[in-house]
Amino acid sequence: MEDTIQLLEVVALTVDLPEANLFRGQVGTVVDVLGEGNAFEVEFADRNGRTYASLGLRPEQFMALRYVPEAAGSGARG
Repeated sequence: MEDTIQLLEVVALTVDLPEANLFRGQVGTVVDVLGEGNAFEVEFADRNGRTYASLGLRPEQFMALRYVPEAAGSGARG
């Protein structure tokens, strides 16, 4: 599985950020790669596509969401 975060990847917060009124589980989109991949600009939008927050995050503050299962033999155990 590719672990590198990509531009326009859908991600979810893994931490609460109360100062930005954002909380664990909120979903956003990576809109810029900062500091050679050491940080990422993530945009959070409502269901109508209106941005309500956009901020720089470190990779340990969010996780990429996956919509397809990993390929067989990729290390997943069943």
